[in-house]
Amino acid sequence: MTEYRSDFLQTMAQRGYLHQATDPQALDARAQQKRGIIAYVGYDCTGPSLHVGHLLSIMMLRRLQQFGHKPIVLMGGGTTKVGDPSGKDETRKLLSTEDIAANMASIKNAFSRFVTFGDGPSDAIMANNADWLDKLQYIDFLRDYGRHFSVNRMLSFDSVKLRLEREQPLSFLEFNYMILQAYDFVELARRCDCNLQMGGSDQWGNIVNGVELGRRVHNLELFGLTCPLLTTAAGHKMGKTASGAVWLNEDMLPTYDYWQYWRNCEDADVGRFLRLFTDLPLDEIARLERLEGAELNEAKKILATEATALCRGREAAEAAAETARKAFEEGSFGGALPVVKVERARLEAGIEAFALVLEAGLAKSGGEARRHIRGNSIKLNDKPVADETQRISAADLGGDGRLRLSFGKKRHVLIEAA
Repeated sequence: MTEYRSDFLQTMAQRGYLHQATDPQALDARAQQKRGIIAYVGYDCTGPSLHVGHLLSIMMLRRLQQFGHKPIVLMGGGTTKVGDPSGKDETRKLLSTEDIAANMASIKNAFSRFVTFGDGPSDAIMANNADWLDKLQYIDFLRDYGRHFSVNRMLSFDSVKLRLEREQPLSFLEFNYMILQAYDFVELARRCDCNLQMGGSDQWGNIVNGVELGRRVHNLELFGLTCPLLTTAAGHKMGKTASGAVWLNEDMLPTYDYWQYWRNCEDADVGRFLRLFTDLPLDEIARLERLEGAELNEAKKILATEATALCRGREAAEAAAETARKAFEEGSFGGALPVVKVERARLEAGIEAFALVLEAGLAKSGGEARRHIRGNSIKLNDKPVADETQRISAADLGGDGRLRLSFGKKRHVLIEAA
């Protein structure tokens, strides 16, 4: 491991955030200066929430601020209109300006849990690249900036090359994305003295383009730093589960389910996830990852609570942990389980079990719900559901007007009569 003198890069390396960096020695020297780094990460507004797959770069901004440097969260109000081809086999769906604005408003709140915004020297700021991209004069932009990009080199980048090798269409619109991202870096350097862009390793080519564009056009000293693209020990992409994305926004995913995502991680991932996604000291993490057997489950609970506390708040995280304890140790409902409301009239008439399992989100399709039931994986109020067409009715409701459906031991949903 490369030895760094700055506390920031030392910690980034020790915790596993570093993958590649442009001129790491010069960046290390800059990081030793008080508030020497102003860094940004960009997020396109393709949906109403970011997910766990984005969390690594958000934590990088958090670490940056913890050592007295200034983070910039760049919202892609402009670049979302184009669509980043990186890691995609097909063109992204184009969104309307109204959809992009709604997604941006929904996404913004998540960042305030991880970084502190304000007017101070190391306080985070939020920018929107639509502020400059929407005003570009096309011919002027091509002449001033497009001439610095070699098409031959652009074709060599993975985001383009892989799409072409697979004979998947790549629109000219998407082909422009890397130029716009490079221009974002130059514009942030001019507006905010930004000198570092961070992101996932799939963004390396785009980041290097920005570093080089700043040097060629304005003789700026800019830097790039990427984190590894994380997969679980089993090789699965971070942020995805069998039941869908693990969203950061609470209105997209209940806190209890978010807590469970971390609680259910694989044994081999515990230490790595503790280093990346919690603020626990490294010596405490080393102790926790040495645990084995049943004791390792306690480490997973600590991971779940600490990771959830950063994203959803300490009180919500501890409530989710307590709900899990009650559900698994006492068999009680708990107050933080996800709730699905069903019209009382429908429950009075009775709903076939497989249909209610699907409605509760415990399966993606009716066929999958039937298979869960046939495999004895579904329980109603802690009792196995024997038949996929068994009718679940108001008679199964408890005194609080709720019943509980469970898939295995770790996923529970409350059905509430509305």
